[in-house]
Amino acid sequence: MKNGLIQWVAMGFGSGYSPVAPGTMGSLVAIPLYFLMRPLPMSGYWLLVLFMAVFGVWLCGVAAEHMGVHDHPGIVWDEIVGMLIALALVPPTASGLRLAGYVFCGFVLFRVFDILKPWPIGWLDRQVSGGLGIMLDDIVAGFAALTGVALIKLLEASV
Repeated sequence: MKNGLIQWVAMGFGSGYSPVAPGTMGSLVAIPLYFLMRPLPMSGYWLLVLFMAVFGVWLCGVAAEHMGVHDHPGIVWDEIVGMLIALALVPPTASGLRLAGYVFCGFVLFRVFDILKPWPIGWLDRQVSGGLGIMLDDIVAGFAALTGVALIKLLEASV
């Protein structure tokens, strides 16, 4: 029972079982979580993301050990955390199409960084093992996407 619950959470509440693009499905799971977390003050949002990241190191490590595969594609908790990082700077006043545009841009940027794994993301993915290795490349991809969202925010403010 415990192992089943650990696997289910690590697999993004079941989204990682998708036969097609499990990482993308896990990233999509983060969007409703983002909307639940959006009303939090920024400090509360980041504290919850930090907790999810630290918990994820343990969770992904245990799930990978149970599955016998270091970074099984179905383990998508790391994608969820990475997406939450990518969306952290969406303006709190954004609504409607503007909000949807920010979320879409954050999603696309995160998926691009997560899939292409430019340096240092790919290096981390190859060099760091265990639960930390599973989480770390997606955390860095999340911060890379966050930088892109911040630049879009700056460009929007300057127009």
